[in-house]
Amino acid sequence: MSAVISEFKQNAILRLDQSTRMITISLSKIGEDAVWKRPNEHSNSIGNLILHLCGNITQYAIASLGEKEDVRNRDAEFAAKEGYSKEELLKMLNNVVDVAKKTINEASEEQLTTKRNVQAYEFSGIGVVIHVVEHYSYHTGQIAFWVKLLLDQDLGFYDGVDLNEQNN
Repeated sequence: MSAVISEFKQNAILRLDQSTRMITISLSKIGEDAVWKRPNEHSNSIGNLILHLCGNITQYAIASLGEKEDVRNRDAEFAAKEGYSKEELLKMLNNVVDVAKKTINEASEEQLTTKRNVQAYEFSGIGVVIHVVEHYSYHTGQIAFWVKLLLDQDLGFYDGVDLNEQNN
């Protein structure tokens, strides 16, 4: 496998781990009552977003890239109004992300370059991985924003890290 593909996989997995870390921190700050709270009728709860992430990551990374059957029920991800605790949601998310990371790590060069249809789109395996990473990051930001709005506090994602350090 080429060094470029290996580097791509390592960075994709790093970004998935970062989003998981941020969601874990966000969930640790809220009570069970906030998990299924919706800001308004046109927005989703944190519970919905985590179910949606599990469905999307499974459909794209595990089913499509991993060449498994796609059994996603997308509408159910958004229709849920309860049903899982913070702990259960986080466990489900961690399990899905772990399988996705394994699938990405084990993907062959052919799997990464083969075009495939996912939902209404055509992606190469690399496109699938990029979608999974950016989609996970996008909804991680929504979860963090909602928690910050609920609590009016910084979540400490970068505590102990000097983000003002200049590039060398």
